[in-house]
Amino acid sequence: MSIQTFFLLLVVSLSKPSSKAIENLGKTQTGIASYYASSFNGRPTYFGEVFDNKEMTAAHPYLPHNTLIEVTNLANNKKVTVRVNDRGPHTKKRVIDLSKSAAREIGMVASGVAKVLVKVIGVDGLIIPANQSALHTGKDLP
Repeated sequence: MSIQTFFLLLVVSLSKPSSKAIENLGKTQTGIASYYASSFNGRPTYFGEVFDNKEMTAAHPYLPHNTLIEVTNLANNKKVTVRVNDRGPHTKKRVIDLSKSAAREIGMVASGVAKVLVKVIGVDGLIIPANQSALHTGKDLP
């Protein structure tokens, strides 16, 4: 094996999404969303990032870091795409915590909470179109 082939294989293997991340593609979850208070701005997330309420991010109890999620407010059908960068919410009554910018995008800032549909649409920060992957199952997240 040539050195060029070795490095090409190394790059490809490092860029592949984890099987755990891939197995969640297309899965959905319905429940209550909330959003972060302003006091969390500047604090480190579970994954070590500095939280910024202006970013389109979210906390989810178990989805892998950098998973992309489409969140739909079921009251008004507004949607937003967010990236998982934290763990939470820390209550069983809610399925996701959104940044304030993401919450504003789907019209839930005034109410503070909303019933939402959460759908995994990408892994490792990359959106994977449903028509390009046989991995989209449409099954529910646990």
